Amino acid sequence: MFPGANTDRDAAEYVVVGAPLDVSTTFQPGTRFGPDRIRTFAEPFDDFDRRSGQSFTDLDVHDHGDVHAWDDAEEYLEYVSGLLSDVRREGAVPLVLGGEHTVSLAGVTAVEPDVFVTLDAHLDLRTEYAGNELSHATVTHHALETADRAVILGARAGSEAEWQRAAEPDVTVVAPEAVGDWEPAFDDEAVYLSVDIDGADPGFAPGTGTMEPFGLTPREMRDVVRRVAPYATGFDVVEVNDRDDGQAPSLAAKLLRTFVYEHADRR
Repeated sequence: MFPGANTDRDAAEYVVVGAPLDVSTTFQPGTRFGPDRIRTFAEPFDDFDRRSGQSFTDLDVHDHGDVHAWDDAEEYLEYVSGLLSDVRREGAVPLVLGGEHTVSLAGVTAVEPDVFVTLDAHLDLRTEYAGNELSHATVTHHALETADRAVILGARAGSEAEWQRAAEPDVTVVAPEAVGDWEPAFDDEAVYLSVDIDGADPGFAPGTGTMEPFGLTPREMRDVVRRVAPYATGFDVVEVNDRDDGQAPSLAAKLLRTFVYEHADRR
């Protein structure tokens, strides 16, 4: 159980769902261990948040546990999306623990946002990767099949074709050095927020599959989560693996808690 997520499902305002999918991860696999590691490294966090004056245990968070993954990614995502749709129908906000970034598509399908916002080192606008049309490198491409537009914060890597796609009007890319000054402008649009932990500089979060130098600081990522949370109807943190000493999962856990504190404070 995610520490502090002790509310019964029928009374929950937020529902944590682990999605340990690890079928298309490239370079360094291990995202199947992500949800458990995120929960583990959240253990020492204080319950009280001085900024908002709230205690996490008072914010009606429930942990559904993990949805055991299997090799058929399309079928798995459809199943997880159905579960997250149930969470939405019950009036709660889904909080997904990945798992590879592909699991974000289950959240996007369930929430049907107007805007897909992602903290990510990579554009993820490929139509396929290594012959796979449903890969962690195609997430933003597929998210735009549901969302009207995408905002990619911290991207610093992509193919030539991806950068050309990113220049189209429905995609906004904010370079790492500009993220600190970025302010959301969503009006009445519904937002889904996805945090790929590789958006962080690998010096802060080496436990991820495809590390990319010159990235964001944890504080910059926290500030983005604070800015976007009030507009969001769904959230995930993904691409954490077991290849560090806890830096990546502790950052992921803290960002999830930051989302809940800020969303609940503005609710």
